[in-house]
Parts: sequence; structure tokens; C-alpha cells
Amino acid sequence: MLKGNDDDSDAHGTGPEVEPEQPTAAAKVGGWVKELLIVVVLGLVVSTLLRTFVFQMFEIPSGSMEDTLQVGDRVAVQKITPFARGDVVVFEDPGGWLPEMGPVERTPLQRGLEFVGLLPNSSDQYLIKRVIGMPGDVVICCDVEGRLLVNGHPLEEGDYLYREGGITVAPSEIAFRVTVPEGRIFVMGDHRNSSADSRCHLNDVSVDGSRGENAFVPTENVVGVAFAITFPFSRFQTLSRPATFEQVPAPEGPAPAKPTIDPAGVSC
Repeated sequence: MLKGNDDDSDAHGTGPEVEPEQPTAAAKVGGWVKELLIVVVLGLVVSTLLRTFVFQMFEIPSGSMEDTLQVGDRVAVQKITPFARGDVVVFEDPGGWLPEMGPVERTPLQRGLEFVGLLPNSSDQYLIKRVIGMPGDVVICCDVEGRLLVNGHPLEEGDYLYREGGITVAPSEIAFRVTVPEGRIFVMGDHRNSSADSRCHLNDVSVDGSRGENAFVPTENVVGVAFAITFPFSRFQTLSRPATFEQVPAPEGPAPAKPTIDPAGVSC
């Protein structure tokens, strides 16, 4: 009877254990490659989502924003918080501001890195300027001291305007008075005598025959607010809204459907 119990015990697997089979070197390498591919794909998905909805990199092609931004600077542009007067913004050409140019030559790898946001945008149809007037604002150049007025408030722009030979350039050598229409903004470069900005398009005629409308950038064309210079590393710094814009009062009335421009025929 006891012997029979011992035999039954052996039949249920209490005998010698069989060691598990060890994975081959090829199987180990395959597992590592699979994990690496998962990490890379997830990284690219996250990077693309960040580029689309959070921030994007752009490279400065001209000197229109000197000395704030230099040619070749790479700036990070955030798309989360809304922009306001005084912010430096990147926007799509509202129409006729930029000449038609061929695409920047880039390899497929470079274009892939650009798509996911690891290289700055190479499109030639984006501009970067400072927001001077928001919808409904009355922007005037200039008062008796040569300062821009926004809703009657004189802007103190010495902190960011271009300096040449130690002398700050004039806020504008073009006299004008405009009221910014609804859904649009009035922008200017910091290097005022080297910036083809809103002032230079006040006499343009758009496709529907409206004069000066293309001088005002549609708010929907704004990509986002430039908040930092990220490259070259020697130029790394954050960009903030100048204090003078915090003192600008709200416009007296609602923004008009069409801009008002005085004097007629103003241009660069």
C-alpha cells in the first residue's frame, strides 16, 4: 500500500526537474531591436504631436528683427497661450509680403526630422515680427517726441529697437494713422528701417479690391509666440513682452470690419 502511494507520487511529477531552454543570442538581439523600435516610434509620435500642438522651431532668415533676433538664430515658438501686444509672433504670409521662392533643398532624412520638429521649419512663407496693434487698436506714428502711439499711449521702445552706431533707430520714418480691423493685427520689425512690415503694405490692393487690408495679418495666420532663442547656444535666451505694452489701454470701441488708414497712399 505504501509502495503504491510512492509510485503514484512519482507519476505526478515529483521526479527530476527539466531545466528551461535558454534564449539564443539571435532571440535576445531580436527582442532588443523590437524594444528599440517601439521607443523610437513612440518618440516620433510624441515629437510630432508636440510640433503640431505645443511648439515649433523656426530659423531667422533676415535682419528685420535685429537686434532682438539675428540672422541664423533658431527660435522656439509656443502654440498654447494666446498672443498679445508686444509679443514676437511667427505668422504665415497674409498675401504678397514675400516673393515666390523655390523650396529649401533638404534630404529625405532632413525633411523627416523637420516634420517631427527636430529641425526648424524650412518653409519660405513664414515671417516673424512684433505685434504692435490688436483688433480695434488705433496706431499712430508719431507724437511730437517721435514715439508710436497705441490707443493714445506712447510706446517706449528703446529696450528692443535696433541700435546703429550706438543710436536707436526711429520707431518709424513713415507717418500713418490706422485702426486695426477685426480678426487682424498690425505688426512691425524691431529693425524698423530694414523691415518690410505692416507699414509697407498700407497701399496694397487685395484681390477683392480693398486697399491696405493685406497690411493687417489675420489672427488665424499666427502660428504662435516666440519665447526663446535656442541656437546658437551662445545666444540662448528667453523672449519676454516689453513692459511698455502693459500700459496700453483697451481700444475705445469695437474693431471695425475694414481698416481705416490715413493718410491715403502711405507706403515704404
